[in-house]
Amino acid sequence: MNSAPVSCNFVNSKMTRTKKILDEAREIKNPELDLVEKGLATFDELPGLLSMEFVTRLTLSHNKIRSIPSTVANLVNLEILTLFNNQLEELPTAISSLPKLRILNVGLNRLTNLGRGFGACPSLEILDVTHNKLSEEGLPGNFWMMETLRALYMGDNYFENISPEIGKLRNLQILVLRNNNINHIPRDIGNLTRLREFHIQGNTIQWLPPEIANLDLGGGRSIIRIEDNPLAPPLADQWILGAHHLLEFVKTDAYKSLYGNAHRTRR
Repeated sequence: MNSAPVSCNFVNSKMTRTKKILDEAREIKNPELDLVEKGLATFDELPGLLSMEFVTRLTLSHNKIRSIPSTVANLVNLEILTLFNNQLEELPTAISSLPKLRILNVGLNRLTNLGRGFGACPSLEILDVTHNKLSEEGLPGNFWMMETLRALYMGDNYFENISPEIGKLRNLQILVLRNNNINHIPRDIGNLTRLREFHIQGNTIQWLPPEIANLDLGGGRSIIRIEDNPLAPPLADQWILGAHHLLEFVKTDAYKSLYGNAHRTRR
C-alpha cells in the first residue's frame, strides 16, 4: 500500500532531473546532450528538445523509447544520434532529411525495417543496426545508394541474402554481417576496394566469390572473419592456413572453376 507514493516520487524525480538537463543545455546552448539510462519511453518526456537546433550530438541509449517523432527533422545540426538499446520498431522518414547526420546507432532495438527513403541520408558515414530484426525485405529500395557510408554494422539480424547493389558503397571501409543466415556473397563485393574489415562469421556461406581477391584484406592492418561458416573443403583448408592463403587461393583458375561449377549446380 505504501509503494505507490514512493513510485510516484521516483518518477517525478526522474522527470525533474531530465528537465534540468534540458534547461541547462538550452541556457548555455550545449551542443552535446547525454540522456543515457533515464527511463524514457517517449520524446514527450523531453519537452523542447526537438526545437534545440544547436544540438550536434544526442545520446539516448539504454531507455525504453518506442518511436522517434517526425519533428526530429528540426535538429538540422545533428551529427551523431545514438539510440542503442531501446524498443524502436521503425524509423521515421524524417531521419533521412537530417542534413548533417554522420553517425546513427540504433543497435539492440526491435527494428524490422528502416523506413521508406532511408537511403536518402545525405551525409551518413556510420550506420549501426546490430541486434535488430532486419532482413533484406526491411531495407528500402534506395538503401544501397548511400555512397557516403564508411562503416556498416548489420550483424545479429535475419538477413539471408545481400543485394548485388552493395557494390555501390565504394567508400565502405568496415562491413559487419556476422551472425545472420546469409548463404551467398554477391560478386559485386569486389567493388569495395577500400574495405579493410569484413566480418561474415556465423552465417551459412559455403563459397566466396573470386572477386573478394580484389580487396586488400590480407595485410596486417586488415581483418577478415569467416569462421563458423560451412565452407566448402577447398576453402576451409586454406582458411586453416590463414587469411592470406585463402585470398591467394581464390585468385587461382582452379578456384574460379570450382566456384563456377558450384554455382551452376546451385542454379
